[in-house]
Amino acid sequence: MLLAIDTSAGTSVAAQWPGGAAEAASASTMAHAEVIGELIAEVVAASGHSVTEITGVVAGTGPGPFTGLRVGLAAASAFAVGRGVPLLSVVSHDAIAFDALEEVDGLVMVVTDARRKELYWSIYRGFDANGLPERVAGPALAKPDELPSEWEGATVTRWDATEVSAGLLTMIAHRKLEAGIPFEPFEPLYLRSPDVTLSNGPKRVVQ
Repeated sequence: MLLAIDTSAGTSVAAQWPGGAAEAASASTMAHAEVIGELIAEVVAASGHSVTEITGVVAGTGPGPFTGLRVGLAAASAFAVGRGVPLLSVVSHDAIAFDALEEVDGLVMVVTDARRKELYWSIYRGFDANGLPERVAGPALAKPDELPSEWEGATVTRWDATEVSAGLLTMIAHRKLEAGIPFEPFEPLYLRSPDVTLSNGPKRVVQ
């Protein structure tokens, strides 16, 4: 049984176990800390299972804005440590690509809001032999007018998304586990420095 958490856009939590799945989400991009506990409790209750039956925690590692993304990563890490189960990292854009590649033939560029008038992007070439989205570029950060319109000579179809399905994160994790594919390091994909910076010290006051 896997529990998945993603806060790279809104907040999404899902559980998947043999024979069933449950998912809950909030579209708010400002209330991750306020809703994540409630969503975890809701999903576990809907599963009909106990938290002691969870065998792994899947963390959506972004890309995403600093404050929101770290809420989900902290929650996933704390839950995994508390339960003594593996923490499995999955790039959030890979989950979005699942839906995109079902609808579009050829190269697909997943695009999400990075704020500060910038965008996160990743390019996918389809599904690999294990049914996993094949990422060929990204995740990366760019201004809107700097997004690539083609890749290696082929036209890219843009796919904008405002949410990430934690349920699809569990699907990716299960397929990786079944195929024996190693997970990426547990590393947040902020792709830039946080908005808040350390002070340089007290300012000198002129009398």
